[in-house]
Amino acid sequence: MHDDDLALALELADTADSISMRYFQEQDLRHEKKPDGTFVTEGDQEVERAIRALISQRRPDDSILGEEFGTEGDSRRQWIIDPIDGTAHFMRGAPVWATLIALAIDGRPVVGVCSSPAFGKRWWAAEGGGAWTNPDSPERLEVSRVASLEDSAISYNSVQGWDLVGRLDALIDLQRHVWRARSYGDAWSYMLLAEGSVDAVAEFDLKPYDMAALVPIVTEAGGTFTSAEGRPGPWHGSAVATNSLLHDELLQRIQGDNHA
Repeated sequence: MHDDDLALALELADTADSISMRYFQEQDLRHEKKPDGTFVTEGDQEVERAIRALISQRRPDDSILGEEFGTEGDSRRQWIIDPIDGTAHFMRGAPVWATLIALAIDGRPVVGVCSSPAFGKRWWAAEGGGAWTNPDSPERLEVSRVASLEDSAISYNSVQGWDLVGRLDALIDLQRHVWRARSYGDAWSYMLLAEGSVDAVAEFDLKPYDMAALVPIVTEAGGTFTSAEGRPGPWHGSAVATNSLLHDELLQRIQGDNHA
């Protein structure tokens, strides 16, 4: 059940939290715009450096993929890191951000940690061991049992994200067929899904480090996580995560005329 790897991932999250909270809401936080239009702060970079250093010390044979410093090593065991998921929120002083840490073996995420210290929240999972929250008194996570799309609450991240990939009509149509549609933002949407507060999440223009840590948490809570085309895992540039009961219908609605 990857107990030792999960213990390390949680330790990595502790290290990340201690660094990120020093930068959060700092008035003169230095940042720059990357070629892809996203932002990076000195906080993102320091967190990733610290995580990489600890992995290199504890798991020297493992490889690393991180948002800020790319790929290091070539191993079937790969740690996948997003040092601060939700950097735009982080820069503006909003608490909707997290450090995402995953271990993938042969491309399959088997350990995931989502740590959100500004919320005072953490979620984690290891394959076969369930998904959990609240480190002081662990509570097992379970997705909702909402079985009808018209009764469901969904999170769609952003209108712009759907528009950029030509799916805006699908989003508008989808909102006509659900109970509530909101943009909760970044990793938090998936944690709400794992907690049973949201029934489905869908978004586009994602990288593996945006998704890898989320996959074990969602699936171990009883959910399903695929791309918009229905392919499993974090490698396909989009995410559709549901309580499993809604997955097929939601995929059909999202694919619409773009169904491959």
